[in-house]
Amino acid sequence: MTVVLRRVNRVLLGLAGLVLVVLGGSVLAAAAGLSVPSWWPWSGPSDVLLTTADRQRWRDEGWWWPVVIAVLGVLVLLALWWLIAQFRRGRLGEVAVDSGDGDEAVLRGRALEGVLEAEAASQDGVERARVSLTGRRTTPRARVKLRLEPYAAPADALAVLGSRALANARASTGLSALPTEARLRAAKHRARRVA
Repeated sequence: MTVVLRRVNRVLLGLAGLVLVVLGGSVLAAAAGLSVPSWWPWSGPSDVLLTTADRQRWRDEGWWWPVVIAVLGVLVLLALWWLIAQFRRGRLGEVAVDSGDGDEAVLRGRALEGVLEAEAASQDGVERARVSLTGRRTTPRARVKLRLEPYAAPADALAVLGSRALANARASTGLSALPTEARLRAAKHRARRVA
């Protein structure tokens, strides 16, 4: 679902950008005195967006300008909301835990991330671990970033991560699965001197 939303978001952003570039470019072309199609509403630098007749046509209607301003205000707010949504991180706020009595308990996402980070970082060969939970509260997904010591074997680090930290997280939350994306990086170290 998130992949579809990302694609729709990218398509809408691309279309909005294309429309704005075409409109802006054609207005600039008309203002610069370049030739524009005959149907284009602005044909030169002296043209205005709304003529005096257009502005005064609705003057007697008291509702016209407040409605125009309200619609434009809503469009600006929607555009700002969309812009802010681009920078929002998709972290999971809480995880639904089956309490065993038919009810559902809620575990804070940051708490589970902290436990996973501590357990992943405590294994041999891991210098630092970062965990973020995404997805839905009933079907979370984990993103794990491990910074490995120079001597660590990546396969061993992944095996221990899956058999210890992720297995404990699944068992404690009652989840049947916890899909995980792990990214491994080697810690930078200085070269050893050989005497």
